[in-house]
Amino acid sequence: MNKYIASLRLRTLPLSMSGIILGAGLAWPIDWYVFAWSILTTLSLQILTNLSNELGDAQRGTDSDQEGRAALGLQTGAITEQQMRTMIILFIFLSMVFGGALILTAFDTFLCVQAAVFLGLGALAIVGAMTYTLGKHNYGYKGLGDLGVFLFFGLLSTMGSYYLQAKTMTMEVVLAAVAIAMPIVGVLNLNNIRDMDNDLKHGKRTFASRLGKTGGKIYQTLMLAVCYGLFVYLGRYWVLCTLPIIIWHVWYIFRHEGSKLDLQMPVLMFTTIIIAILAVL
Repeated sequence: MNKYIASLRLRTLPLSMSGIILGAGLAWPIDWYVFAWSILTTLSLQILTNLSNELGDAQRGTDSDQEGRAALGLQTGAITEQQMRTMIILFIFLSMVFGGALILTAFDTFLCVQAAVFLGLGALAIVGAMTYTLGKHNYGYKGLGDLGVFLFFGLLSTMGSYYLQAKTMTMEVVLAAVAIAMPIVGVLNLNNIRDMDNDLKHGKRTFASRLGKTGGKIYQTLMLAVCYGLFVYLGRYWVLCTLPIIIWHVWYIFRHEGSKLDLQMPVLMFTTIIIAILAVL
C-alpha cells in the first residue's frame, strides 16, 4: 500500500474539503451524517482526480524528470499502468457509494427530482475528475482546468453542501461559493505556473501558460483579491485574519520561479481551508 501513498497526493485533500465546510457552515445547524458523507464523497473525487491526472500525464511523458516535483508511483516504476487503472476503478466505485449514501441520507429516497439532479451532478463530477488529463478529450491540456476546478471543487462543492443541508439556495451562498473557489483555483494556477516550461514542452496549454508567468501571477493576485472582496461584501470579516499570509504569498510568488513555488502550495492549501472555517464564524 505504501507505494500508492505518493500518488494519492494527500496534501491536496484538505483543500477539497474547503467548499464542503463552507457550505455546511453557512447552513448551520447541520446534519452531521450528511456532512460526513459529503466529506467522504469529495475526498474520493479528489483522489480520483489525482490518480487520473497522474495516469494522463504519464501517458504523455509530461511528468518525466520534472524539476521540483517528487516522483510519483508511475514515474518511479513502483506502480504499473494496470495497477493505476485498478486504483482509478476503486475510487470511481467509492465515489459512487459515498455519493449515493449522501443523497439517500439527505433526501431519504432516490425517487425525487432533487435526488435525480444530484445523481446527475455526481456522475458529471466523476467524468470531470477522470478527464482532466486522461483520454482523448481531456480538458486540462486545452487550458480549461481552471474552469473545471472552479465548477466542481468551488461552486458545486459549496452550493451542493449547503443545499443538501438546508434544501434551499441563497445569493449569499452563491457569492460565498465563488469566493472560496478563487484560492482553490489559485492552487491549480500556482501548480501550472511552477510547471509551465515543462508543460509547454509536452503540449499542455494550461490557462497559466496562455497568460505567461507574469500574467499567471497577476491572475493569481486578482483571484485572491476577489476572494477577500466578496467575503468582506458578505460581512464575513474574520477571513481578514488570513490576509497577511496571502499578502506574503503574493510577494513570494512574484519573487520566485520554478520549483521554489512548490513551497507555497501547502501554504495556500491550508490557508484556504482556514478561510472557509473563518467565513462561517
